[in-house]
Amino acid sequence: MVFAVCAALGWAPMQCGSEPSQAERRYETPGEALYGLADQFKAKGDSAAWRSTLEYLVARYPNSRWAKMAKDDLEAAGSKPK
Repeated sequence: MVFAVCAALGWAPMQCGSEPSQAERRYETPGEALYGLADQFKAKGDSAAWRSTLEYLVARYPNSRWAKMAKDDLEAAGSKPK
């Protein structure tokens, strides 16, 4: 019995040691949520809200991979992120 408990406790850290893949993840990062919101604004034709949301994303979460995508989108649209 003691051996089984020790073996189970020794195995637990190996099971929990990695970050889940994006498909398995159950939460959104703030950058991901803001980028999705910007996409919704763009789909509705609200370019001012789209631009403002992407600029906020870049300013608030500059190291996010979503900020890089937001910068690229803004530059492709002909405006520089503030």
